[in-house]
Amino acid sequence: MTHKSVLLKESIDGLEIKSGDIFVDGTLGGGGHTEEVCNRFCSAVVMIGIDLDPEAISRATARLSKECNFQTVQGSFRNIDALVSSLGFPKVDKILLDIGPSSNQFEDSGRGFSFQKDEPLIMSFKKELKDEDLTAREIVNTWEQENIQAILEGYGEEQFAWKISRAIVERRSVKPILTTFELVDIVKSATPKFYHHRKIHPATKTFQALRITVNDEIESLKEGLRKGFETLNSNGRIGVISFHSLEDRVVKQFFRELEDAGDGKRITKKPILPTDDEVIENPRSRSAKLRILEKIS
Repeated sequence: MTHKSVLLKESIDGLEIKSGDIFVDGTLGGGGHTEEVCNRFCSAVVMIGIDLDPEAISRATARLSKECNFQTVQGSFRNIDALVSSLGFPKVDKILLDIGPSSNQFEDSGRGFSFQKDEPLIMSFKKELKDEDLTAREIVNTWEQENIQAILEGYGEEQFAWKISRAIVERRSVKPILTTFELVDIVKSATPKFYHHRKIHPATKTFQALRITVNDEIESLKEGLRKGFETLNSNGRIGVISFHSLEDRVVKQFFRELEDAGDGKRITKKPILPTDDEVIENPRSRSAKLRILEKIS
């Protein structure tokens, strides 16, 4: 599946990139947003792509024209300041963060992001896992029920968190829960029939909560926003595309606090949403929200 970049024109237009800028795509993914910058500015803009996944970096590099002034660095955008500095850029002009797994991660990773494929319950963005790295398998097989319930409620906003967490603990007492389909079966067994016939899959919120927990996504976002803002030149802009209410609240609060302190100006008082046409073409864009802030300090 080819990854379709969400809010492509809106995000690049909103950043107001100009010749001579240093642009950072903090979540390179398929490289679509950076490709749009390259198409518009060619080598007149320095483009830096950051991603935890070396395969994403390889795909994006192959996609981008050799005429682009494009550099990559592997790592998490939560360390954006150190990563861009390692390339010799202490300050940058424009930053874009597209928060959320790409289509490639859902479809091709083999790491259990999708409830539609039977894969090992890993859910880590990291390609090479160390012994101390958290996985979804560890959470469902070793965490206390109340802790599982807490992340399902907090990160998944799952109304049946107690029933699902109880069912997980009961099932693992019989045998370990190792695959995505095993977890989907547990979720379905713990939720009422009406819950299985809505627009979203009944396991969506459970998988979301586990993925966010495994990758420490909320804290990564907070840290990446703070360090990204600090890395911006004066009059630089940062844009964030989020896909669920937890992320959007973090971005909204951070931008509002900067504006209240006189350090930033919100370019988008209300988030920019995808058009109806984009949602039809790319259903995954339906929950996307874009917010943009300009640094004035």
